[in-house]
Amino acid sequence: MAYVTEDRRPETPAEADGTTGLFTALGKMLKLLRERKGLTQKEFGELVGYGPDAISAMERGVRTIRPELLEKADELLDAGGLFKEAIPEVREAMSRVRTRHPEWYRSYAALEAEARELHFYANQGVPGLLQTADYARAVFSQRRPLLNEETIEKRIADRLSRQLVFDRWPPPMCSFVLEEVVLDRPIGGREVLEGQLKHLLRIAGLRNVEIQVMPTGVEHHPNLDSAFNLLTPPKHPQVAYTESQEFPHLITDAEEVRKIVDRYGMIRAMALTPRETRALIDKKLGEL
Repeated sequence: MAYVTEDRRPETPAEADGTTGLFTALGKMLKLLRERKGLTQKEFGELVGYGPDAISAMERGVRTIRPELLEKADELLDAGGLFKEAIPEVREAMSRVRTRHPEWYRSYAALEAEARELHFYANQGVPGLLQTADYARAVFSQRRPLLNEETIEKRIADRLSRQLVFDRWPPPMCSFVLEEVVLDRPIGGREVLEGQLKHLLRIAGLRNVEIQVMPTGVEHHPNLDSAFNLLTPPKHPQVAYTESQEFPHLITDAEEVRKIVDRYGMIRAMALTPRETRALIDKKLGEL
């Protein structure tokens, strides 16, 4: 019989900076005024340039509502200056916001939040930076030993908060190589997968992001080992990160990092191009 655990590691978010209350309150007001206008999250997102998952995360207070969006929302939702008045506090909060992750993960999360370059190879599931809220919920709900509902919601919030890297300026240069099976594995069911594939297409449209797929039919593969991340912190050498059976490993040795960089270069060369990848995702969406 499966059993439930709160978590095996400390799970206290670093929220001593007091920003959570601000974004939670703004999110509630955003939702109230959006619904009063009769707009769905998708419809409102299209007006302000965000996907429905991002709007959902903002309304739940787990993703920062940027000043530019507040300005647009103020006019679109007839807020009468309410959102514009909050912009100075939001800018201040953004300058103080800390990463909200388990203690064991924070050293990596801090590096990721400031990285100039981010590169990911995934062979089992969609990387956290690309996950929708529904996909993340399905991932954490299926973990063994089972997590309780509070921990699941906390994990989802932490995962979505990482996606703030896409809102930074200047943005980090990001690349992702996903095994084709990642696009086929229906984590959470058909509707969740459909939403996830559409989200991949939206992220792939960002100027600083390239997503590639490694076809399952490739006969010779340069990495039949675990998934890995490569990141370049500001003013520091590139590092690598791997995780196996929930044991994280941050690799800083220059020679070991070089080997993984070389492997990643070979993977990218053998994978579909970003354009071919978008066409493949479109095809898979049509087949759902």
